[in-house]
Amino acid sequence: MIIKKTVYFEKPGRENTGDCVSVVKEAVKDHKYKHLVLATTTGDTALAMGGALQGGGVNIVAVTHSAGFKEPNTTDLEHETREKIASLGIRIFTGPMLTHSLETSLNHKFNGIYPTMIIAQSLKRFGEGSKVALEIVMMAADAGLIPEGEEILAVAGTARGADTVLLVKSAVSKRFLDLRVLEVLAKPRV
Repeated sequence: MIIKKTVYFEKPGRENTGDCVSVVKEAVKDHKYKHLVLATTTGDTALAMGGALQGGGVNIVAVTHSAGFKEPNTTDLEHETREKIASLGIRIFTGPMLTHSLETSLNHKFNGIYPTMIIAQSLKRFGEGSKVALEIVMMAADAGLIPEGEEILAVAGTARGADTVLLVKSAVSKRFLDLRVLEVLAKPRV
């Protein structure tokens, strides 16, 4: 039997980012996790996590929205912020979200329900951050930035900031059904 502490936030949102940083620092210290994947839109979460874990020997991957996510020919992560993140040794992945891009386009055009949209909505029952955490682990594994089949800390949130920390057995998207949530370290009670 394993007994561990889980942090539950009363509300989702960016005000939980500092606590998520503390949860990750403690997990890395206590369990020597080697890989962390985090979602970042404007770079704030990546900078906070990178600053806290700098020099700790953790492979940190920041996953950002794809170009054109909000509107054509734009990116959420500004060039200067991207450089600051990279200077902390964090690798950045920018690409399409697995449960969003193509099927969202089809849904807007044809008003249908599609398999990955059903998966996304099902994962959101555990919270927006939980859905994103699983998605970014697969995206980072697909890009070869983290190994497949290992324990990975995943940090994501609801809208901005971080409010979810999961320990995940990684898988590439092609092997989505091998992806496993091993532990919930922190999440909002939603």
